[in-house]
Amino acid sequence: MGISVVLLAYKEEENLKVLLPKIIENLGKTREEYEIIVVDTEKPLDNTAEVCKKYGARYVNQKYPGFGGAFRTGIRCAKKDKFLILDSDGSHNPKYIPRIYKKFVDDRCDVVIGSRYVEGGKTNDAKSSVVMSHILNGTFRLFLGIKAKDVSTDYRMYRTHQLKKVKLTCKNYDVLQEVLLKLRLAKDNKKLKIGEVPIEFDKRIYGESKRRLIPFIISYIKTLIKLTATRIRG
Repeated sequence: MGISVVLLAYKEEENLKVLLPKIIENLGKTREEYEIIVVDTEKPLDNTAEVCKKYGARYVNQKYPGFGGAFRTGIRCAKKDKFLILDSDGSHNPKYIPRIYKKFVDDRCDVVIGSRYVEGGKTNDAKSSVVMSHILNGTFRLFLGIKAKDVSTDYRMYRTHQLKKVKLTCKNYDVLQEVLLKLRLAKDNKKLKIGEVPIEFDKRIYGESKRRLIPFIISYIKTLIKLTATRIRG
């Protein structure tokens, strides 16, 4: 029992100094045992390891390339029965952890998403990013049959044993759609229960975004084709 909190870090030393105390504070409100795992780059690029040591977080280096590879590393390392992931740049406020946890437990969900697009949710991202996000979300919901408003955010709580059973192959942020589809297919025709909790998505605290628009778009087009084929076969 307990919660494995996973943060994927790429030169996020300064942000983690702000986030880790807030995460610890809000995890305490759940009254569950927990572990915090920070998945850093394969070779350290800053002092993230020292920040983790200060706040009692477990520091690991990713074993596979890209965002998807860091996500798979976090899954492999998780030891608790609940798996909570959120951005390490400060865009996901830890104050929502108790609400996500309560929704997960009370409604017996398979996945709970901290959502920008349900009633009460909000995003402070650039207008161009918001437009692209809505197009992406609508397209993936239609083609993959995923019943959720926000399928492109990684502020989520999962059941760890379910994550460990699915094989994820996407290397980039498209792993966020891949995991929902493959969890759904793994239910053997039983409905994947997805809950959503409204959040306000903030801009990162320090540093610059690691996303690059053109590779991001190309990756998602390829993934949409691949996952639609997977859905048909499934």
